[in-house]
Amino acid sequence: MDDDDSLTDAEFITRALAEVDSRFERHPVWNTAATALQALAKKLAALPCLLTHGGGQCSMSLDKPGLPFAPVYLKVAYRLLDSDESGQSTPIVRAAIYGFLGKSLLHHSSAIDERIFEDLLGFVVRGMKDTERIVRLAAGRAVVNLIKLIQLLEARPGELVAATFQKIEPLFRHRDNRVRETTTITAGLIGMASTGAALRESVIAIIMQLCEHNPILKGTAVLQLHALVKHHKKSPYSLTSPYLSRIAPYLVRRLKTNPRGIQEFCHFLSVSPHDFVNLTLKYTLPPMFADGDRKGLDAVATEMSANVAKLVLDNTHPILAHAFMLQGVGHTNKTLQFILNVLKEVANQPESLNVATIVVSCNVALLTELVEYLGDEDPDVVDAASRGLRKVAQKIAPSKSKVASGSEEEYTSYLKEHMLGIITALNDKLQEAHGKQPIESKQKILRSFGEFAKQVGSAINNVSPQIMATLQTALIVPQLSDAALQSWYAFLAMLEPTDIGPHVGPTSASFVASWSLLSDRGRQAAKQCLDYMVVNRGQALGQYLSEVADLSSIPELAETNAALAALRAAWTPQQRLTALLERLESESLVVSIQAATELKAFLSEADEDYIRSLTFGDVFNPLVGHLVSALYRAACRDGDGAQTQTLRDFAFDCIGIVGAIDPDRFELRVNDTRMIMLSNFTDETESMAFALHLIRDVLVGAFRSTSDVKYQSYLAYAIQQLLQFCNFSSALVTPGGSNSVPLKTRNRWNSLPKHLLETVSPLLESRFSMEIPPFKPLAYPIYPHHETYRQWIQAWTSDLIQKVSGPRAKQIFQVFSAVVRNKDVGVAHHLLPHLVLNVLASGDQDDAGAIRTELLSVLEDQVNLDSRSSADKKLLSAQTVFMLMDHLNMWLRSVRQDLAKQKAEANRRTSRNSQVSSDAGEQMMRIDSILENIDQGLMAKAAFQCKTYARSLMNLEQQLMACRLRDAKSKHDAVRRGDAAAIRAIDSTDYQDQYERLHELYAHLDEPDGMEGVSTMILSPSLEHQIRQHESTGTWTSAQSCWEVRLQYEPDNLDHHLGLLRCLRNLGHYDSLRTHVMGVLTKHPEWSSQLIGYQVESEWMVGRWDDVQTLVDKTEARPPPVLLAQILLAMRMDDAAAVNTALLEARRSLGASITATGPSGYRRSYDAVLNLHLVHELEVINSIVKDLRAGPVGLSQRSDRNFDKLLQRLSARFDSTLPTFRIREPILNMRRTAFNLSGSHSDGVNEATGRSWLTSSKIARKAGHTQTAYSAILQAQRCNTPYSFVENAKLVRTREDPLRALQELEKAMRLSGFLSAERSQRHEDVIDLTAGQDEIRMRAKEGHSRLLIVSKLISTQIHVLRARYMDHSDRFEDSRVCREFRRATDIWPKWESGQFHLGQFQDDCFKALKPDDKKTRGMKMNFQTVRCFTRAIRYGSKYIYQTLPRVLTIWLDLAEDPQTNSTDIFKKVNDEVARAIKQAPMYKWYTAFPQIVSRIGIQNQTAYDVLAVLLYTVIQEYPKQALWLFSAVAKSTDPTRAGRSKTILNKLRAVNRNSVPTLIATMTKMTADLLKLSKLEASDRRPLYMSRVCAEVLRLMPSQVLIPLQESLTASVPPSSASDAQHNPFPINAPMFTRINDELEVMSSMAKPKKMTIQGSDGQIYTFLAKKDDLRKDSRLMDFDAILNKLLKSDTESRRRQLHIRTYGVVSLNEEAGLIQWVPNTAPIRPILIRLYERQSIQSWTNVIRLAVDEIKATAESDEAAKIFANKVLSHFPPVLHEWFIETFPEPSTWLASRTAYSRTAAVMSMVGYILGLGDRHCENILLDTNCGDVVHVDFDCLFEKGQALETPEVVPFRLTQNIVDGFGVTGVEGVFRIACEVTLRLLRENKDCLMNVLDAFVHDPLLEWADRLRRLNRVNNSAADMRSVSQDALGPIEEKLQGIFKLHKSSQGRQLSVSNHVQSLIMQASDNQNLCRMYIGWAPYH
Repeated sequence: MDDDDSLTDAEFITRALAEVDSRFERHPVWNTAATALQALAKKLAALPCLLTHGGGQCSMSLDKPGLPFAPVYLKVAYRLLDSDESGQSTPIVRAAIYGFLGKSLLHHSSAIDERIFEDLLGFVVRGMKDTERIVRLAAGRAVVNLIKLIQLLEARPGELVAATFQKIEPLFRHRDNRVRETTTITAGLIGMASTGAALRESVIAIIMQLCEHNPILKGTAVLQLHALVKHHKKSPYSLTSPYLSRIAPYLVRRLKTNPRGIQEFCHFLSVSPHDFVNLTLKYTLPPMFADGDRKGLDAVATEMSANVAKLVLDNTHPILAHAFMLQGVGHTNKTLQFILNVLKEVANQPESLNVATIVVSCNVALLTELVEYLGDEDPDVVDAASRGLRKVAQKIAPSKSKVASGSEEEYTSYLKEHMLGIITALNDKLQEAHGKQPIESKQKILRSFGEFAKQVGSAINNVSPQIMATLQTALIVPQLSDAALQSWYAFLAMLEPTDIGPHVGPTSASFVASWSLLSDRGRQAAKQCLDYMVVNRGQALGQYLSEVADLSSIPELAETNAALAALRAAWTPQQRLTALLERLESESLVVSIQAATELKAFLSEADEDYIRSLTFGDVFNPLVGHLVSALYRAACRDGDGAQTQTLRDFAFDCIGIVGAIDPDRFELRVNDTRMIMLSNFTDETESMAFALHLIRDVLVGAFRSTSDVKYQSYLAYAIQQLLQFCNFSSALVTPGGSNSVPLKTRNRWNSLPKHLLETVSPLLESRFSMEIPPFKPLAYPIYPHHETYRQWIQAWTSDLIQKVSGPRAKQIFQVFSAVVRNKDVGVAHHLLPHLVLNVLASGDQDDAGAIRTELLSVLEDQVNLDSRSSADKKLLSAQTVFMLMDHLNMWLRSVRQDLAKQKAEANRRTSRNSQVSSDAGEQMMRIDSILENIDQGLMAKAAFQCKTYARSLMNLEQQLMACRLRDAKSKHDAVRRGDAAAIRAIDSTDYQDQYERLHELYAHLDEPDGMEGVSTMILSPSLEHQIRQHESTGTWTSAQSCWEVRLQYEPDNLDHHLGLLRCLRNLGHYDSLRTHVMGVLTKHPEWSSQLIGYQVESEWMVGRWDDVQTLVDKTEARPPPVLLAQILLAMRMDDAAAVNTALLEARRSLGASITATGPSGYRRSYDAVLNLHLVHELEVINSIVKDLRAGPVGLSQRSDRNFDKLLQRLSARFDSTLPTFRIREPILNMRRTAFNLSGSHSDGVNEATGRSWLTSSKIARKAGHTQTAYSAILQAQRCNTPYSFVENAKLVRTREDPLRALQELEKAMRLSGFLSAERSQRHEDVIDLTAGQDEIRMRAKEGHSRLLIVSKLISTQIHVLRARYMDHSDRFEDSRVCREFRRATDIWPKWESGQFHLGQFQDDCFKALKPDDKKTRGMKMNFQTVRCFTRAIRYGSKYIYQTLPRVLTIWLDLAEDPQTNSTDIFKKVNDEVARAIKQAPMYKWYTAFPQIVSRIGIQNQTAYDVLAVLLYTVIQEYPKQALWLFSAVAKSTDPTRAGRSKTILNKLRAVNRNSVPTLIATMTKMTADLLKLSKLEASDRRPLYMSRVCAEVLRLMPSQVLIPLQESLTASVPPSSASDAQHNPFPINAPMFTRINDELEVMSSMAKPKKMTIQGSDGQIYTFLAKKDDLRKDSRLMDFDAILNKLLKSDTESRRRQLHIRTYGVVSLNEEAGLIQWVPNTAPIRPILIRLYERQSIQSWTNVIRLAVDEIKATAESDEAAKIFANKVLSHFPPVLHEWFIETFPEPSTWLASRTAYSRTAAVMSMVGYILGLGDRHCENILLDTNCGDVVHVDFDCLFEKGQALETPEVVPFRLTQNIVDGFGVTGVEGVFRIACEVTLRLLRENKDCLMNVLDAFVHDPLLEWADRLRRLNRVNNSAADMRSVSQDALGPIEEKLQGIFKLHKSSQGRQLSVSNHVQSLIMQASDNQNLCRMYIGWAPYH
């Protein structure tokens, strides 16, 4: 062994063992003396320890694999025994030899081959028979070590263990009792050293010794059993119960021959022999019947006091199972015959008995028993069980099956028929439903699932939910996981590829979540499953591939993960995010948690930039709404377990990562699956629909996702019963069987989704049954007697289930008795409203009274100051009560609507309908009675306490509206009577207290517009009122003054101090805040817990961290500032563990309010989201900034890059937040605090801090907090922040005149070198990352130097600002201002804003010129404007709606003017436009496509050539959209326009891109046929079919042509100011034509439009009207509205109010016809009002009204006419529209949202209508959206003041009649409506040029009426007038209005007004009775 230094440990040991082997092989033992042999044996025993672990602690281990100790030592042992020539070695020597052999086995680590194992076993058994006890025991210990080695080395040790005991077993019967005694001891030692098979065999062997007569043997056995019990820490029964199947038969067979054995064993178990025999009958009887042991059976029967037949009947299935598993020839039949004979002995009709009837009697139990044996570890048993199953199938199936007897098809069909019952029975055993099961039995059952799947094949999919639930439950139990995984693979492998999909998500998520808990064997099995799903079946998974969990975190799955990555290689970030969100919303909690884990990684790592791209611009990507909704649903997931909390933790973390994104820029996805039962379960069809709704939306999701097998069985029973209720049977899924099912039932079944059918199909044949225990009626109220919300809702729901009335209701609800008592309250919560409705509508009065009592009990508890209920119970219970009230109100609304429809169709109503109506009326009275008997005041108070302010507001407003109507009626009566005193009394009615409450509610709802409206009604505002008003508008200084006044009078009021502190914090006055807190606490130390938040925040803001630490340590309160302080303190200490702990605690505490608000409460919980936003930023800042080195930027490039990236991320996060000072300033404060805490004094951190101060100044300036803005600038200057003077100049501009701002700016520019010839070098090196980030990044990508870009861009911005201030000051010549603008653009020409402002200045100068100068000097200005604007178009899209339309107008107007189109300047303009067309992305040109198309008839050929290229290029790029706008021109009645368009289209037919030729051909055919349809004369009395009038269109379906929806044809521009040529301006999945319904509906209106129904490629239905009319007016107005909507979205104030115009698709097919999209879910105002008036018995037209109208016409005096109108007309029609909102939107938050939407959309359209001169706004042309309350206007024929030229001129600017105002609520036109009007009008006036340019299309593609007017002018004047002069009459007034000029009438003198005065004048004009009374009576001014 000279070279041993180069060997490994294992090689060295192997070498040493070879030396030992060689030594004893070559040389005999020379000293055979006993002492020498004993000493040698001891040395050999010590050698393995010495070699393996240096003689240290000895233990069995595989640390050094491959060590062959056993064979070497076995040889040595043989030689040592053989070396004794006399053969009489001493016992001590022999014992020592077995001792060292045992030691060798402890250290052996190589595989044992069969020969070595046999030799070892033979050698030790030889020793166990030795005559000396010491030797036998030593040999026994060697056997023990051999068993240990087997269990350590072998994957399946059972076979070797069995072989070992087979060799030992004869020793238990040895003739020498001494040998039997030591063998029993050895068995005990084996049992203590083993588990599994070895333990089993040792226990059985010992127990068998209890039957011995020898007391020593028996005593030894008892002692060993007790030793095993103690060692394994089990009870005697727990130890032996897994082996009773072998123990019991052995003992019971000797019941008569040797009863002492069973007695001893029963004594050991502490049970009587009778109980033992009874307990083990299922084990003892089967083998006795198999052997035909009648004597033994008689003995058992005697013991049980029964006959043998009774034993058979009570234990049929285990006896038969054993019989069918018998393998001997004819053995099974012999046993079955024996059993049959036993039964016939006692049967009354023995001839009727046969084996089949016996088997059928216990079919499922028998099959379950056999299937359970499939899970046995013994392959022979498994084979016997498999054969047994086939035998059973052969015995039973022939009588039922048509397939060949004994065939595989027969076998699988038979098992499939019963597999649901089998799986259920196995699950019951696992759940220990019929008694406790040992772990070994559970393992066996779990293994049987996989083996059973192999027997059944792919049909196992029918029970996949049950199997998955079982396997998932078992996976998390360490002792069961290996068995579960073994079956999991078998289950998956049996499924068809298409059936695996639904299981990949739960499977992969479960494996990843449990990976750390799995054994090595379990991990191999899990990997096998994953490989099968991903590698083998990955290609077939399709959409389910997205559900596979991320495997990258597990190294062992690297190959599988690589395969998964390859399958997903083509996925975009959007696809990844969508897939994660779908998994996050899974019903399976395991899947959701895993998805949340992956989502966090997705959001916080490489895809952060992608998320920021979604949350950018004026409108966020729709995916953002899905993301937030999914996270909120995860955060609000029901449940109390650790897994639910884990999911919430991830959700809170992800919400923080996404950030406090602006709720006004995206919409949450809300899924409402509620259903209203109109018939109260009397209608069969509706009842079945409700049952299907419960299955689809409630039960199946819970059934598939739950891992609670017991709960799953309850759900299965409920589904089974509901399927039966719906008349679904197994015939639906039996081949050929559906023919026997009624068509209606078949259609109902086929309407269910595929995944749902797969789940419920097996339950069609299931036989779940449930014994429902009698439910004792509860005493009401129930609420006070339950401690938790869960207990209360479960108890109440259970009680109501017993009280439902009606056979269908009982049949449906009573199946849920067990479900609602389970842990999940979701089902109970869903059922409760339907139960309450049923009991109230059709139950007795006592039950209805009990429900009322229960509701009142909950409500009263909310306002009870002494309530002992927990906060959670009160809140959740109140929310449930409110939900019930809403459901009842929705039912009332729906029934009323249904009754109204029946009344409208009274002539077609059957007697049955009348009966239903009668019942419904009675039910409505009952429910109305209950609702009216609940005190509205109590409801309002309870709602206020629960912070459901919308409900409280709704209640209060209803009361006020009722009072107002009552007062109006009383006053009218008093006026008629001439009762002056009554009139004064009514006028003096004081509602000021109610108005104050309204104001408070609006404050809590954060609705400042509503507060503003209420304020106008409060005559003397209280101090509290003023405070609320100031705080809502952000005027914190004024609010501070009010609080200080209050404190002067009430210095000891805590709330007043809190109010003052709130003001100081929002103003950023932290020194004052700290001083005030300290002063208050000096006087009131007991307030410390309430003030701790302010105190902690003030201390950290002034940098007193020791005081912060002290405060946090001594307080137990955890408001948000304290939680944030904990994080900051941990960051300060640089303690990573403390940071993580603080982060987790903060997220959990802050997220609690998110959970409380519910899935749709994003806006309500925005403050909590903001705090989570701050928490996340602290985390990322801490992780990056602490690594920065002190000193100049650049020392650590990697750290600097990370910091630079951090600043970019923070900037993007900041831009996506709600743009208010209250929200954004805390973010900046926290960032500054975190930067300062980092301890880094690098230039980068200092600059970032300074820039954040500048940002604070900017947002404070915009919010009107000028003092705060100034303080922030001082802080920025203290940080030496570059260019802070720019912000200072802007602040001065805000405070004072522009000249002073200009002076300040110029002084700073001179000081900084911006106005000198050469700038200092230090400014060239400064980087300002807050300015023009998008521009910087884009140019940097193009290869520009970043430093140079920043320097030039900032310099350009400063010079543009100076030029604008020079322009605004009106003190500089235009030429000088222009030079400054040019100077700016010369510095950095590629900045869009610079080019835009220069071009705008040139354009303004042009417009100010005199008409003559415009043709000379003006043309140069035009050229400069065009050049600047085209550059702006190329460099960005921020001003695209201002620049592009103006460029087109200037260019084409010059081209049309003979005086200008031949000049050089025009040629330059033309060239500039041509150049821009080549360089700018086409989507930008598409935004003005209607305007471009309108100029196709231009006469100038040079301009037309460029225009044709533009049209050609746009259509080529976006053919699907552009062709809808262009095809109509080809069918124009103008030959020039038609000819040119056809030329362009013909040229495009040769384009081989974007399927242009195909689309042109299809569009040409389609538009021609649709034009034909539109012009078709048809009657509304006869049906019309598309196949008869336009069959060609139907033949084109399906088509790639887009359905012409407004949103599909409107281009969007990228939110970034940088140009993006890759931007996709249209929706990706815009719907296309799939089919057009053949049947058309001809409308009854004058034009007889044809209503056609289109099915889109998205599965939705769209409806259009084909109308013969010039729809260009409507189409262009939709274009106008679409651009206005974009402007509204881009403005902060309008976006916050979600101002918009409802648009719809309008396509003009030519000048005579077109298509209009039918607006769904809308109703005209007129029928709504008529219905509401009819309910009050008010006729819409009477003779009295007619006479009053005639009197008004005859009255010349306006005042008198108005008085008649008010007293005689309006008094007849009290305003009622507010009732429609209450009926249509009974849920309070929806009511408030819909009414607000109504007010704001009415306001927007009122302003737009006024500007455009839109008239004819009668009640049929104004629609209300029944889903959201939006106002939708239709029929825009009466545009451009056309209404003023009618026979009865329209004298109001828009409709603002009493009912329109009534819909606004108590505040009327004040508040919401007025402010929306002001915001809209301001925006319209600010964008005057842009909007006028859009309207320019009317001039160049004139309306028919304009063309007619032009012809009349030419005839009258005999001159050639042009269209521009005609259009000026229409467009001129619009321009005046946009300039702020207000005219009462078209001919009156106008005056320029401010926006607010303009709106006030319009409101007064629109609502003035003097004007309304003069309106045409058909316009219905009284409505």
